[in-house]
Amino acid sequence: MFLSMNWIADFVDLTGLDRLDLIHRFSLSTAEVENEIFMKGSDLSGVVVAEIKSVEPHPDSKKLHLLKVDIGEENLVDVVCGAPNVRVGMKTAFAKVGATLGEITITPRPLAGFMSNGMCCSEKEIGISDDHSGIMDITDDVPNGTDIKDVYAIDDIVFEVDNKSLTNRPDLWGHYGIAREFAALAGRELKPLPTADLSAYDSLPKVDMKIEDPLCQRYSCLQVENISVSVSPVNMRIRLFYCGMRAINFLADLTNYLMLEMGQPMHAFDSRKVEKIRIKRFEKPFVFQTLDGVNRNIDKNTLMICNDNTPVAIAGIMGGLDSEIVDDTTTLTLESATFDAVSIRKSTVRLAHRTDASMRYEKCLDPEMTVPAIARFVELLTSVDSGVKVVSSLTDEYAYRYDKITLDFDKAFVDKYTGIEIDSDTILKTLKSLGFEAKKDGDNFTVGVPSWRATKDVTIKADIIEEITRIYGYDNFDIHTSRAPLYPVRPYEEKTVEDKIKDILVKRYSLHELHSYIWAYYDEYKALGIEVADNIKLINATNPNIETIRRSIVPTQLVQVRSNVGFAPEFGIFEIGRTVNGLKDDGLCDEHKKLCITLYSKTNSVETLYFRLRDMLCVLSSDIKHKELSFKATQPEYNYEHPRNLNEIYCDGVPLGKMGIVFPSVAKKIDKKAAIVFAEIDIADFAKIETAPIVYDEPSKFPGIDIDISFVSDIFAPIGDAIREAKCALIKNVQVIDTYSDETGKSITTRLTFSHPEKTLTRDEVMEIVNGIIEKLQKNGIALKQ
Repeated sequence: MFLSMNWIADFVDLTGLDRLDLIHRFSLSTAEVENEIFMKGSDLSGVVVAEIKSVEPHPDSKKLHLLKVDIGEENLVDVVCGAPNVRVGMKTAFAKVGATLGEITITPRPLAGFMSNGMCCSEKEIGISDDHSGIMDITDDVPNGTDIKDVYAIDDIVFEVDNKSLTNRPDLWGHYGIAREFAALAGRELKPLPTADLSAYDSLPKVDMKIEDPLCQRYSCLQVENISVSVSPVNMRIRLFYCGMRAINFLADLTNYLMLEMGQPMHAFDSRKVEKIRIKRFEKPFVFQTLDGVNRNIDKNTLMICNDNTPVAIAGIMGGLDSEIVDDTTTLTLESATFDAVSIRKSTVRLAHRTDASMRYEKCLDPEMTVPAIARFVELLTSVDSGVKVVSSLTDEYAYRYDKITLDFDKAFVDKYTGIEIDSDTILKTLKSLGFEAKKDGDNFTVGVPSWRATKDVTIKADIIEEITRIYGYDNFDIHTSRAPLYPVRPYEEKTVEDKIKDILVKRYSLHELHSYIWAYYDEYKALGIEVADNIKLINATNPNIETIRRSIVPTQLVQVRSNVGFAPEFGIFEIGRTVNGLKDDGLCDEHKKLCITLYSKTNSVETLYFRLRDMLCVLSSDIKHKELSFKATQPEYNYEHPRNLNEIYCDGVPLGKMGIVFPSVAKKIDKKAAIVFAEIDIADFAKIETAPIVYDEPSKFPGIDIDISFVSDIFAPIGDAIREAKCALIKNVQVIDTYSDETGKSITTRLTFSHPEKTLTRDEVMEIVNGIIEKLQKNGIALKQ
């Protein structure tokens, strides 16, 4: 948002103050000012008011004219001019010989065979508007030869404030609110806004207006007629242009001027087209044409301003084309209102149309501003067009009022939070300068929050501390170490588990940690042939590629692997990130934090990679929870999961997630010669598992016995189950030492380590246990390898 120091100076006496320093202090205390500050008019000199005394056509050109111009000197000046609007008696801006217009210096020069001793200027050429359709037409009664800067407020300092830093300050979206900040910073008084006395029109009939929807908080309106002025005063047009708006016509410019001055958007309807104002929503959708000529789809959630049942404007966003102010408009109905901020924001997103008005309404405007804005409008209107007649009384319906906020605190509270000594008088003076109703009783303060700060900004005592300290100046604080008690904080279990997981995966396995967004990127998934799982979607997403929230991190990591296949022939990545599985019963997202690991290799087989990943998971469980994992075959849920070797992961009987191999059609699109495996577990479920105590067994003094057994089986799970069901305390360790595949099938060689704490075991004692395990497995169809 662009701001004019001349405009601010209307409400604060800045005499004797360094305006650039004030802008710097404003940036430190209130809102971020962009780096570039514009010194308007500084590159303009030698331009005066001149009167055209004669106009002769150029003998060799249909566009050029030969002029004689009175610039207030003894002799008339000869000028060649191509503007289409030149006429005898017209006064215009004239750049004399030696004048500067930006980087251009005016010199006498021949033009189409005739000497031109200066230049008649358009408003664009002297930098006060974008109008270059003709030379500037000065209608004010000004002596010839008067410097144009003495006539109009061209010299100005304009600075830009970052809109994001004003999001929580709806009062700063107009010059008057900014002026209040400058007054507090400079220690000067804020002048009241000159406004008309609307009570003078109380005897007039009211406008037929009714709020029919609670989304309209307050609606104020007034009718005026006999408007004769159609072009705005030059100084008004200059201020609008400097602040980034173009002049349209007097009435439209005046509503824009009020919006930039007070932060209150206003709209003027042609009274011939609006007789019964109704504010409501419609049950059925329809198409509505706005002022910019665009047809927009209106749904049942969009609030409309209507002439009885005919829509004439989208509330808080833009008026309709059929009710706009045109050049022959002489009677208008003026609207000044506030609407529900969330409703306006959602409507702008649905319509994909954000305006200067909607940006302000989205910030929770103060409903108390609607009537003062109308009073200010009438004041400015009548000062320019004295023949204007108000033909209605102020019609005002106040449907929603914000609660009055009063905060109580003491001097000790301020000292504690600031860490410095700010005297009570300074506190009181600062708060009053910002518009707060502040009272002091000893060391106790009672502060009433003004309406323009109470919509969402100042709500707690800490907010008052911010107000005091920012005006006092953060750069005025003494630098010292604060003293406060520090208490040890025990990190919650889930965070502790996360940190341990990261340490193990990085330090022991050299995996790379990644961070990604929560979106299911449609284009990237499509490139790999991965279907985007149906899930929560963003309403009115501006980019369909990030419309859906992901259910799993695995596709995200497959996309990341594809982007890094040239990094190394073998690598592993992991992330602890968020996923969402639809909605919960309370309507909120069912959000989960998950660990996802993906391994990629061109040098190892899928089997080697798969068991490496299994070992990683087992180590995580063993080191962190001191418990073993178990695996159970499961069916694929997504098209990137291979149905073979897809296993669900369990710990203590709790399902944690799954691990598997990437389906060949997806893997080929990443790398045709690489093996890719993945695993994903739920961090919260894993963290909830009770950590087993560490048990120390005294090693036996006697030698143990290792028995290797080969079983014909594709999977180890039933073998492990049979060994556990034997419940033999002599079995100290179970290890898969080899797998072998031939034409008869796959075999798994398992090593059982036996040991007794008090004696050396005999082979017969050991084989009795082994034979029992073999017999149980044979009953389940798992035979010994012959």
